[in-house]
Amino acid sequence: MKPVQSVQSVQSVQSVQSVQRVAVIVAPPLVSMFNVAIPEMLFPKAEVDGVPGYEVTACTPDPGPVTTTGGLDLYVPRGLDAVDDADIVIVAGTGSLEEPDPRILAAVRRAAADGKRIASICTGAFVLAEAGLLDGRAATTYWTYTRELGDRYPAVDLQDDVLYVQDGPFMTSSGYAAGIDLCLHIIRTDYGAAVANTVARLALVAPVRPGGQTQFTDTPLPPERGASFACTRAWAMRHLDEPLTLTDLARHAGVSVRTLSRRFHAETGISPLQWLLHQRVERARELLETTTLPMDRLARSSGLGTADSLRQHLLRKVGLTPSAYRSAFSRLTTASAS
Repeated sequence: MKPVQSVQSVQSVQSVQSVQRVAVIVAPPLVSMFNVAIPEMLFPKAEVDGVPGYEVTACTPDPGPVTTTGGLDLYVPRGLDAVDDADIVIVAGTGSLEEPDPRILAAVRRAAADGKRIASICTGAFVLAEAGLLDGRAATTYWTYTRELGDRYPAVDLQDDVLYVQDGPFMTSSGYAAGIDLCLHIIRTDYGAAVANTVARLALVAPVRPGGQTQFTDTPLPPERGASFACTRAWAMRHLDEPLTLTDLARHAGVSVRTLSRRFHAETGISPLQWLLHQRVERARELLETTTLPMDRLARSSGLGTADSLRQHLLRKVGLTPSAYRSAFSRLTTASAS
């Protein structure tokens, strides 16, 4: 599996003080109602100093009732002209993978030509691929459809075992809850970790799942220890500033290091130390946004050790130095300006 590309760069970062963004959901016929509901639910919860960070609307080729995969009708009042006003376009998954509506293809191509960010949830990737937007780019879809996507569109650099992936302005996710992860990633990119984590808490979902985490695993949890390591992960989150080791995690979970490593990967798709590093970087991002801690102290508080280590990991993760990230996303700056 190729590594997921950097989720943002110095050139693409916008300050949290930017104007409200417009998110437009494209609902193809036979749309997944759940796919539409994910961005419609999460984006309005992203607030900056009490102001909604997004204006959200849905559109479809023929405004009115749109049949969903569950047999219900979803009323969508806007036509595809709504795409022209969008900052980001999200194509929802559909139960019909044959011959996407030419009007939708034209709309997403027009959006791409205008430099808009374009995302898809689940089988919405087939629409982006048919439009030619994913040629030569990393992309994913729900794992039961990855072979079909690869066979039909061989020019796509298929990532068949990730939750979501971003390649330039194009983002694709697997199905179901991976759409939540993708939307939180978008919010995090636009407004920082603190806002994204707040949205996750309001929605009662896990705040941080890296895009490179696997969609599924073929290795089931051992029947004799069916309980998950959720308690151990929660304990680790409370002790990120400490030098935690595999032995520490295994001791808390009451298992051997070997069992911890095997079952932790079965649950999360990544190793315990990969998970721990990811959480520490996310903690550092939130501290950069919400405090004025000096870099050495901030690095220690997030468990990254030194300012040099903080700089190295943040550059690798988001393409920004700690000081540049703080300048772009500081919540204190916007609060003092209001």
